[in-house]
Amino acid sequence: MRYAVQYLRSLVFVTQMYLMMPVVALLYTPLAAVSRAWAYRAVHHYCFWVRWTAGWMIGLKSEVRGTPPTGEVMIASKHQSFFDIIMLASATPRPRFIMKKSLKWAPILGWYALRIGSVPVDRGKRGQAIQEMVRRVAEGQQEPGQLVIYPQGTRVAPGVVRPYKIGTGVLYRQFGHECVPAATNVGVFWPRTGIYRKPGTAVVEFLSPIPSGKPVDEFMQELESRVEGASNRLMAEAGFTQG
Repeated sequence: MRYAVQYLRSLVFVTQMYLMMPVVALLYTPLAAVSRAWAYRAVHHYCFWVRWTAGWMIGLKSEVRGTPPTGEVMIASKHQSFFDIIMLASATPRPRFIMKKSLKWAPILGWYALRIGSVPVDRGKRGQAIQEMVRRVAEGQQEPGQLVIYPQGTRVAPGVVRPYKIGTGVLYRQFGHECVPAATNVGVFWPRTGIYRKPGTAVVEFLSPIPSGKPVDEFMQELESRVEGASNRLMAEAGFTQG
């Protein structure tokens, strides 16, 4: 019975979450089309709404730990579900994401992602994908902000092992910015797919920055060790045990 009630609450929450997207778009798009600042306001407004409604509709609180970066920096984050995107975008002033190329055609979401400077990348052959990613990020360098990349390239469920892709290291070396690792446990409560959401406290934690200038191999090893270690700690704190 408890599962059925939580499932129903989750269904109502997910429905209103997606219905709110065109409402926010209708309110902000005329201004967002003129000024990118208004596009960021729309994104922050929507993210606040999702986090707020998750708290009282399904009992899923959200907490951002550490110090969110505000300058020109790269954020390399663990990615477990849509909710960590929401939390990262709400915590940073000018986020832009490395995203799948197909997402730029998504109604509303795609237009706003491009409007805030997100970088669509075609996941073709690895070498071509990296070159395209570097080129597209370079084209957007005149827009300062926080570039968010998911080193594993996709959402990864808790307990699943997936390698870190070298593209993050290439960007780190190419643009010379420090990198802020970010860990999360959101997948314990909000799965990659499906309707059911668990109550609890979802956390995104910004870790101390990795300075620029390290060799790529050393950077990648440190990034993976720190992000995976912190994410495992957060998931254990949330009650998740490795299967």
